[in-house]
Amino acid sequence: MTACFMCRTESQLPVERLFDLARSIDVHVESQRTSGERAVSGVTSGLIGEGQEVTWRARHFGIPLTMTSRITRLDFPRSFTDEQVRGPFKAFRHVHEFEPTAAGSIMLDRVEFTAPLGVLGRAVERLFLARYLERLIASRGRFLAGGADRRIN
Repeated sequence: MTACFMCRTESQLPVERLFDLARSIDVHVESQRTSGERAVSGVTSGLIGEGQEVTWRARHFGIPLTMTSRITRLDFPRSFTDEQVRGPFKAFRHVHEFEPTAAGSIMLDRVEFTAPLGVLGRAVERLFLARYLERLIASRGRFLAGGADRRIN
């Protein structure tokens, strides 16, 4: 993997609630409205589980993209990992870790990815893609952390 980053989000939600919000397809769609992201096949609503896949369609940088991710590991309520099985990246891995705290919980998002196109892809990673993805993941974390009143299907 070429690029990596970590985002840390604190929440007043119990760790189990934050964990389920993070794997809810419906909440993910809500959190990504600006990119028009939607689940088009596989698990398209409710909670995704280990071994299951979801295919997303979205528009980023004005480009329509399709990406299929699989939950490759799930340890409720401590962590789960999703990895791209088809899509725009050469490789993409997102580890979600959760810790209970006295005030609620902490979610750590660890993302590793490799852009396609060799040297050109590495330049894109360094120039803007890593920062763009980090902002996207941090924004989603803030959305989830404030999700006490959201319904989980």
